[in-house]
Amino acid sequence: MGRTSRKRSTLANRAIVASAALILGGGGLIAVNVYASAGEGSSGSPPGRTWNAGTQMSTIDCPDVGNELPDVPDQARWEVDRELAAMDTQITDAYQQFADRKDEISRDPGLAENAVLGPLKAKRTASIDRIATAVGRNADRPGGLDGLAPCSLRADDSNDMGDQGADQGQGQDDGQNNGQDGGQDNGANQGGDNGQDQGQDQGQDQGQQGNGPEASDFVDIQSVQPNVDRPRQRRGASRGTFTTNCGRNENGKFNPDNVIVAPGVSNGAHHMHDYVGNQANDAFASDDDLANGDSSCRNQGDKSTYYWPVLRLQNGTAENDADADGGGKDQNIGEIQTPSQVTLKFVGNPTGKVTAMPRFLRIITGDAKAFTNGDANANASWSCTGFEDRQLKDKYPICPDGSQVVRSFAFQSCWDGQNTDSANHRTHVAFAQDNGRCPNGFRAIPQLVQRIVYDVPPGPGFAVDSFPEQLHKPVTDHGDFINVFDDNLMKKVVSCINGGRKCR
Repeated sequence: MGRTSRKRSTLANRAIVASAALILGGGGLIAVNVYASAGEGSSGSPPGRTWNAGTQMSTIDCPDVGNELPDVPDQARWEVDRELAAMDTQITDAYQQFADRKDEISRDPGLAENAVLGPLKAKRTASIDRIATAVGRNADRPGGLDGLAPCSLRADDSNDMGDQGADQGQGQDDGQNNGQDGGQDNGANQGGDNGQDQGQDQGQDQGQQGNGPEASDFVDIQSVQPNVDRPRQRRGASRGTFTTNCGRNENGKFNPDNVIVAPGVSNGAHHMHDYVGNQANDAFASDDDLANGDSSCRNQGDKSTYYWPVLRLQNGTAENDADADGGGKDQNIGEIQTPSQVTLKFVGNPTGKVTAMPRFLRIITGDAKAFTNGDANANASWSCTGFEDRQLKDKYPICPDGSQVVRSFAFQSCWDGQNTDSANHRTHVAFAQDNGRCPNGFRAIPQLVQRIVYDVPPGPGFAVDSFPEQLHKPVTDHGDFINVFDDNLMKKVVSCINGGRKCR
């Protein structure tokens, strides 16, 4: 499924049209101030609030069972992951039911319970019971999970979220080469606000045909104040870097699997991923498969796999996955964009030396369900070339003409010293604390910093793939990494970083 990046000159007019359509709101779901919180009963309404006929709800909000699981015995891990993936499919199917009948539901809220939320709760209850049974065969059966079965409807309250997703902690420092290739302020003409040639073209793709994003999901990067704080380097800091060149997915390797969270499950992600590095990665890849796979990395000692959701241009052009899982079947439509640049850099710790990562260490950064889960695990970071001292968390940037969109991910840089994965795929790694030190019981490892740049037309008109119910929100951006460096190359990485050298 090869794809090359389209040039701005051929797309600018379409982007302007798409911008106007988004801003005019033709066909988009309406955000209102009333919303229902997940897990507060199957009625879909929190205490003291109701939603009335005529209220336009935007999505389904379900508690994330995976985040709430206690330790899962290794013997039960595969079965638990399979059930969690099945629950994602249940939500996807229920969301489609909701989307197909949203006008009826807005007039008759009772229909939501009968046609969508009730059946979904029954399926989730059965899956939760199977998860508890699988864990209970090898450890104490977990209690309290049944309360996570009910889901609710909610409106897209992004208009109330106050602009910038700014305060990112993320930047943590990534050496992000702020000034590069610039475009700096160049005469701006965003393409974002123009009331432009309006009216026309309602047809456009309308932000994934009403599935998002909304005009309120975008902000002019020039209106954002610089907000990146870099931790102070202390004596003994590991100041070196190691950069691995693995290309930009020129090979066109895409799939909607996620071997970390849904091993053995096709379409476990319900959105398409870009892959660089290891070419053997799919839902069924074992550690041995990865160790023996081909790599797009220039240094063949790095067979690691690096992947993230694709970014699509909402230009009305059908991609060749328009009728496929992860693509059109999961509400991901539009033209996949190949990055213009991908930088994969490993950096040190501001307070001390780093230790080697274990082979096959798995790290997920960010939360693909952050729109409904909240931002506890969110780690999205959006900006524009020439403005990378301004990072957005819950907005897409509108970049000035001549500036390109930048997604960056600063991965967790502390490891528990024992596990290459954990039940929720998070607790075996951690972010450094504000002072740069790792939490007690964790040790510093090389921190992966990814920087992905796209040459897309300025203004609204692009979005990352997401689970359908997440409405393509920028806060759901995330990255995945499995370390498959050979031992000699990992020793070089650690030596370079601890020795203060810049290596490739």
